[in-house]
Amino acid sequence: MKKILFLLFISFSAFAQETNTTYDEKLAKELGADEYGMKTYVFCILKTGSNTTATKEEKAKYFEGHMANINRLAKEGKLVVAGPFMKNDRNYRGIFIFNCSTVEEAQKLVETDPAVKAKIFEVELTPWYSSAALMEISKNHDKIAKTKI
Repeated sequence: MKKILFLLFISFSAFAQETNTTYDEKLAKELGADEYGMKTYVFCILKTGSNTTATKEEKAKYFEGHMANINRLAKEGKLVVAGPFMKNDRNYRGIFIFNCSTVEEAQKLVETDPAVKAKIFEVELTPWYSSAALMEISKNHDKIAKTKI
């Protein structure tokens, strides 16, 4: 009986979660992390839109506004990650990861994009759970980008 209790104790101990000795409570709170260091974002896939009649000049204008909007949202801390996909057969054009917890909030943010308004891009939004440390990307990216976009 003692052997069985000892084995049960060892088994339960193996499943116990470890406490992180490098945990920084202040940073976790600043980044909005839960006890696992995670938080909810909204993931956005940009796809080729239905506007097939825009001229080259119009597309250039929409893309310029698209980039300005990305930079504005990033500076405001509302856009954590943005970037284009390489050529693919799914019509995927890029992604956004929004620093908000609901699709409704993200929809309001994406509607500020001139290329989305003009239907150059269409979007799919879904809640996404990931590391709260993503919030540090923008700060660190500026340190490694020799040329700004």
